[in-house]
Amino acid sequence: MKWLNRLIGSLLNACGLDTESKLGGSLQFFIYDVIKIMVLLGVLIFVITYIQSYFPPERTKKILGRFHGIGANCIAALLGTVTPFCSCSSIPLFMGFTSAGLPLGVTFSFLISSPLVDLGSLILLMSIFGWKVAVIYVIVGLVIAVAGGTLIEKLHLEDQVEEFIRNGKSIDTPQNELTKRDRLKYAWEQVAETAKKVLPYVIVGVGIGAFIHNWIPEEWIVKVLGTGNPFGVILAAICGIPMYADIFGCIPIAEALVAKGAKLGVVLAFMMGVITLSLPSMIMLKKAIKPKLLGIFIAICTVGIILVGYFFNLIQNYII
Repeated sequence: MKWLNRLIGSLLNACGLDTESKLGGSLQFFIYDVIKIMVLLGVLIFVITYIQSYFPPERTKKILGRFHGIGANCIAALLGTVTPFCSCSSIPLFMGFTSAGLPLGVTFSFLISSPLVDLGSLILLMSIFGWKVAVIYVIVGLVIAVAGGTLIEKLHLEDQVEEFIRNGKSIDTPQNELTKRDRLKYAWEQVAETAKKVLPYVIVGVGIGAFIHNWIPEEWIVKVLGTGNPFGVILAAICGIPMYADIFGCIPIAEALVAKGAKLGVVLAFMMGVITLSLPSMIMLKKAIKPKLLGIFIAICTVGIILVGYFFNLIQNYII
């Protein structure tokens, strides 16, 4: 969509605003990224929701129930990729799957994968950083989900789930078979609903990205998040945890940071921290599991994110 960026720049110049200036450049970045992300969002949510209509919670539970061992963790992680949920909206599904008697490790593989890796992240990352970064991101995200769930399964922490969930009963709700027209209508409704929810995060994220892109000196970014700081990945992962956004709000920030000289692994570590371990989702999760299991979950995700960040730093020159 580079043509759109050029068109917006031409229109701003025609209005007497110099896009080479900080103000003009910020405005061009803001308008372009908001339009680009919302257009991509509409297309992606429509396609993803149409696919998701074939995987309601009860069907997902039945699919997961057919597998055992690490194979079940792999299937759970993969199913997480076709469920466009943020970390907070994934937790009720996690609770339902756990109440239904699915292995704890399997439900955690889903819980990690669902916000971290989805079809939307693949397409958005591909549009900004290229297909190599997008594919590797999805692969390492799935590895974290499978490894994390498998480790939790091996630790036998079922007693760390709150009793009301362990003793809960899942009721199979009959699923009415949707027609193609019903699925299309459902997909359009989800596009509208999701756009309303996500737009504020996109505006904030793009606003921050525009500020970083045009107002913060490049040498500051390079010093803190570039090659000069060996702890940049750790700092970025920790800074991302208290925030709350989805990948659509994180992408413009990541794009601006990379353009300013931040290492790719640092930026992705920040992104993964925000969308996987956000403070609101951890508060919700604390209602379902006990502190020991919550601490282990946070530790597994944090270590995985940091390792992925350093891995991307090492291979950045080969994939960008």
